[in-house]
Formats: sequence, structure tokens, C-alpha cells
Amino acid sequence: MPRVSLAFFTAAALCVSIGMVWGAVMGASENFTLASAHAHLNLVGWASLAIMGTFYALRGSGGRLAWINFALSTLGVAIMIPSLALLLNGQPSANPGVMAGTLVTIAGMATFLISVLGAWAKPKSATA
Repeated sequence: MPRVSLAFFTAAALCVSIGMVWGAVMGASENFTLASAHAHLNLVGWASLAIMGTFYALRGSGGRLAWINFALSTLGVAIMIPSLALLLNGQPSANPGVMAGTLVTIAGMATFLISVLGAWAKPKSATA
């Protein structure tokens, strides 16, 4: 497995572990104020990162662009989710963090799209 895939899976597993504990705490306290941030962590942090890791594992690597994708995507999650939690807790000063994290996350997804489109340029195998 390419190391970049392992990096994506490690980050994804960390995100879902945090998300599961966070969800359990919300359920136990019956306080769902941060449910939107929790959902974003699970979707962007767990599902998206795991899908990207799977793509690079199936592709066989991804080179420098894959690592840029990893850096942008994980940085976006690390900025966006805490900022969103602060914003949902009534701190409007966190809005620039939400916006910055969102933009970085979108840049990560754009990088992933470039990687996916670049896979089309590979020569077709005899079995395809």
C-alpha cells in the first residue's frame, strides 16, 4: 500500500474515532448543539479522507500531488471543524476560521479531482 494511502487512512481513522466519542458525549448529555460540526467531521474527516486513501491505494500511488491533496485535506479538517464548533457555540469571531478551513478543504478536493482526472491519462491496460 502506498504510504500516502496509509496517511489518509490514519487521518480518517483518527477523525472517526474523535467523531464517535464526540457523538457519544452529545448523546449522553442530550446536547446536540454541535451536531453539525460532528457531522462535518465524520463526512469530511472520515468518509472523504478514507475514499481518497482508497483511490490512491487502487491507483498504486499518486506522487507529489497525492501528498499535496493529503496536506490540504487534513489541514482543512483541522481548521474547519474546531472553528465550526466554536461558531455553533456562539462565538461569531470563529467565522473566519470556518471560511478559511472550508476554502482549504475545497482546495484539497480540487487537488483530488485533478488526481482522478489525471488517472484517465494513464495508458489503458490489456484488461480494461
